[in-house]
Amino acid sequence: MLADLFYFGQVQFLVRLNTMHKISAVIITFNEERNISRCLDSLQGIVDEIVVVDSYSTDRTQELVENSGARFIQNTFEGHIEQKNYALSQASHDWVLSLDADEALSDQLKTAIRQVKTSINHDGYTMNRLSNYCGHWIHHGSWYPDTKLRLFNRTKIRWTGVNPHDKASPITTASVSHLKGDLLHYTYYTIEEHVRKLDYFSSIAAKAYFQKKKPARLWDLWVRPGFAFFRDFILRGGFLDGYYGWIIARFTAHYTFQKYVKLRFLYEEANKKAH
Repeated sequence: MLADLFYFGQVQFLVRLNTMHKISAVIITFNEERNISRCLDSLQGIVDEIVVVDSYSTDRTQELVENSGARFIQNTFEGHIEQKNYALSQASHDWVLSLDADEALSDQLKTAIRQVKTSINHDGYTMNRLSNYCGHWIHHGSWYPDTKLRLFNRTKIRWTGVNPHDKASPITTASVSHLKGDLLHYTYYTIEEHVRKLDYFSSIAAKAYFQKKKPARLWDLWVRPGFAFFRDFILRGGFLDGYYGWIIARFTAHYTFQKYVKLRFLYEEANKKAH
């Protein structure tokens, strides 16, 4: 009797092992030696493969990735959306967990992903992203819950959006569910770093808008920044995060202003060349 029960348990274990869905984690990097090890460590024992697509880093990113056992691939960066879709194509499995190098899985999210591997009932899964800003966790405003679709079947969902703001979106009919737990996002370590990134990202956004022929009206310069601050700090409760909630809302407004100022400049330069 005991032998039969032991045999039955072994069979059940093997059946469950064989039906486990395999997941590839895909990450894009450029000079991420500060963050990449934390990201890779959080994936250990959760996914079946880690693929890092790097745009020719000049720091220790490659060394750290290869030492971890992850697969390291280099590819010329043509945009966040393009690079992330290229990373999807390099995965060995159709189910992918797409992370940024400055992100990591919380313990609760790890548990949820393990459960999904044994029983996938949807085409994709969203998760809340909790951001750390200058050493402080931000729980309100536009930064939380900041729900992201990051675990999905790549045959049903791809990266879309307007650079640098990529977004995972269904390319066909797809069902999506939500996972418990947070995706931990380690954003800016200093305010100076945030200011530099705003300038960089606003330039990318302005060029993307220009290519799409998005208008840049004076109304966009006067109204949009103020509304962005009011939305994030008041309507979405950014004030509950105190001083850092105010800084984030203020910088969001400034980013909005920069984006449209640069877009108007691009139109002015194009008009000059046309005449």
